[in-house]
Amino acid sequence: MWPAIWTLWTVVFAVAETIALVNRREGDTLSETTRRLFRTRTSKAGRAAFAVGWIGFSGWFAIHILSETM
Repeated sequence: MWPAIWTLWTVVFAVAETIALVNRREGDTLSETTRRLFRTRTSKAGRAAFAVGWIGFSGWFAIHILSETM
């Protein structure tokens, strides 16, 4: 059941992001929402928080997938 749920989640995200890209309205893509959430345009602390979070998650996920650990 979980593979179907993850597949559905991926498809829903892909459709939503595609609609956002096609309609070209400001502030509706994942990237724009992330920038707004972390205030990356106006806050050094927001930029740092995003960078630390992204690098931390990416590093953990790479190790998690490649070493097959939880």
